[in-house]
Amino acid sequence: MSVQKMTTLAFFTTLSLAIFAIESAIPPLVPIPGIKLGLANIITLILLAHFTFRDALWVLLARILLSTLLFGQALSLLYSLAGGIFSLLVMAFVMRLLRKKTLFLTGAMGGLAHNTGQLLTALVITATPGVLSYLPFLIPGGILTGLFTGLCAGFLGKYLSPHL
Repeated sequence: MSVQKMTTLAFFTTLSLAIFAIESAIPPLVPIPGIKLGLANIITLILLAHFTFRDALWVLLARILLSTLLFGQALSLLYSLAGGIFSLLVMAFVMRLLRKKTLFLTGAMGGLAHNTGQLLTALVITATPGVLSYLPFLIPGGILTGLFTGLCAGFLGKYLSPHL
């Protein structure tokens, strides 16, 4: 990996971590656990659109590990990894399917996948099928927040493209 690329990915990692930290300080938009904007996902979408899957994965993993060390608890690492990796896989598939043209749809599917990954992790950890009762709230929440992050990524990507 070249020094320039490593520096660029370090910049994106720092940016996503800063966005995560700022969002963590914002009170929840709705009183339902697990629903938040997920603004750091904007960086993941930009990386998927302009870099490689591997680059997006490294930045995602670095952000999750650093945010857990700085702001979270050990258990939050499992939920973040499950949601983040499942979301990244789904978004990469949707991007390939749609030829990187509709980031807002990619974001929506990523938001849905993120919530699904976290919910399945909660089901495995707690062995309580009752956690699935959150599904009717998490599905629209994931889609709406994913649409928002996808629109933001598409807007920013247009302005960043000449510089990437």
